[in-house]
Amino acid sequence: MKVLMFGWEFPPHITGGLGTACFGLTKGLLKHGVEVQFVVPKAYGDESQEAVRLINASDVTVMMKDPVFRDYWNQITYMEIGSNLIPYVGPEDFQQMVTENLNTTIEASSRVFSEKFQFSGKYGHDLMEEVARYALVGASIAANSEFDIIHAHDWLTYSAGVAAKKISGKPLVVHMHATEFDRSGENYNENVYEIERKGMAEADRVITVSNLTRNIVIERYHIDPDKVITVHNAVEPPEKTELVDAEKHVKEKIVTFLGRITFQKGPEYFIEAAKKVLERDPNVRFVMAGTGDLMEKMIRRVAKLKISSHFHFTGFLKGENVDRMFAMSDVYVMPSVSEPFGISPLEAMRSNVPVVISKQSGVAEVLNHVMKVDFWDVDAMADAIYGLLHYDSLNSMFVDLGTEEVNNLKWESASRKVTDIYESLLHS
Repeated sequence: MKVLMFGWEFPPHITGGLGTACFGLTKGLLKHGVEVQFVVPKAYGDESQEAVRLINASDVTVMMKDPVFRDYWNQITYMEIGSNLIPYVGPEDFQQMVTENLNTTIEASSRVFSEKFQFSGKYGHDLMEEVARYALVGASIAANSEFDIIHAHDWLTYSAGVAAKKISGKPLVVHMHATEFDRSGENYNENVYEIERKGMAEADRVITVSNLTRNIVIERYHIDPDKVITVHNAVEPPEKTELVDAEKHVKEKIVTFLGRITFQKGPEYFIEAAKKVLERDPNVRFVMAGTGDLMEKMIRRVAKLKISSHFHFTGFLKGENVDRMFAMSDVYVMPSVSEPFGISPLEAMRSNVPVVISKQSGVAEVLNHVMKVDFWDVDAMADAIYGLLHYDSLNSMFVDLGTEEVNNLKWESASRKVTDIYESLLHS
């Protein structure tokens, strides 16, 4: 079986859980005999291709003289987006992008009809233009490739998936990793919502990463429940035989938050809980690893609470630095307000770190040996952190049982479910 798969990022060039999930899934699919052609907007040449054949969208020629492609482009509404659709950059970088956008006149019609498009593969001010161009490239690849199934990951690639389906007539699977409601709450971007809705409406199957997300897809996007299937994410086992060993250089216990510093991730609740823990035990350090639009606000809040000497902001971490951070951590906390799944707790548990997660996360559906609290209940969150730091038997129980539990959440199992979805479409 051959799959044409569309994504926006692929290791080692990733900015969050999306790229990590795509990598794990493709490795799992290979074990089930599935060949994957994975399309990214921009390839750097150092990506692992052990499980995929990577296609660089920036290298693909689109024959714009072909009426099929020109007609398809004419159906696309070009949109300039002024809102923050760039969740993975810090406030300074975002402001720079906004300034550049204001000072730049984009001539869409003159740029788009070139035969090759150069993609940044990032989340810049011309993101919507790149999404539209990517759809054209998707149609071109579909017209010139052999495959059985189309699989598109998240809203950025849905238009490409729909275009590929219209060109080839092959079944389309779209993968919903996070909805616009997860990212923006009720202040959602209508253009992004419409891309998501249309992609799922046109798809033959919709995969969601949790039942939480499945319910949102059905209730808020009005998608037929019969074609929406939950496949929970998993975690890759460590490539090294030994876990990363990192010296703490401090005698205090370390409690870690790792993720985008945005409303969705609940960083303010982590800080309020930290204050309560420090009132009971001043020999604890708290680390917030990540960046995002709320970073400056969080720094100011830490200063106002007078806990700056016990609180550290590392900025964005990836790769070995993430592993090193987990190796130094005594407790990991994910206080997300809205989390479709959440791979980071699995990574922490894999590193023998006990975990506190919000009940409002998709990963709470598959984990039993973790501390679960409501994201807004900072007293309960503080109690959970304090208990794991001070009661050795409690800590050991969650470490031992948690490690055993996470070792059973493998991408090989998740990809088996995805393969079954593929096969059901091919034999229907």
